[in-house]
Amino acid sequence: MEHLSTEFWSSRYENEQTGWDLGAVSPPIKAYFDQIEDKSVKILIPGCGNGYEAEYLHRNGFTNVNVIDLVDYPLNKLLERNTDFPKEHIFVGNFFEHHGEYDFIVEQTLFCAINPQLRENYAKNVRRLLKDKGKLIGLLFDADFDGGPPYGGCKGEYLTYFKKYFGKVEMEPCYNSIPPRMGKELFIVVQ
Repeated sequence: MEHLSTEFWSSRYENEQTGWDLGAVSPPIKAYFDQIEDKSVKILIPGCGNGYEAEYLHRNGFTNVNVIDLVDYPLNKLLERNTDFPKEHIFVGNFFEHHGEYDFIVEQTLFCAINPQLRENYAKNVRRLLKDKGKLIGLLFDADFDGGPPYGGCKGEYLTYFKKYFGKVEMEPCYNSIPPRMGKELFIVVQ
């Protein structure tokens, strides 16, 4: 699948075809981060792109923030902005092949970037990577898009993937999305 190819994503980043990139941490995710008191929790941000969420956590004292992206181009941008970010917490590779055990996995834009045929595998892989009481938190688009990526969808569809692997699945419309995404995002907490 072309959307799992390094050539596809390297080209998107190098040609600045990254319309999903806010240039900063997403407000709904930032609000959730600001509630986490234990800054030693192990966090994974898959498909992190330029890593603004990781940068925010790192600059706010979180000590175990891990990122993975299929290509190194955006990860190098994260390191340029944060020269003290631990290099051993940066992974170049396929999320579906990643190993580890995490307290939190943060969904920002990976789910909408992968082919929809891989969404159930995404949910299954998140479950495999989370500790027993771990949580997936983040954003999913609640909208349809022509072509893709990004690929859209709706709450009913998403529930079919996550309810197979998790006991607690919450998805609510975001009240604090950026203006262009208002009414088009769901905040998710899956445990």
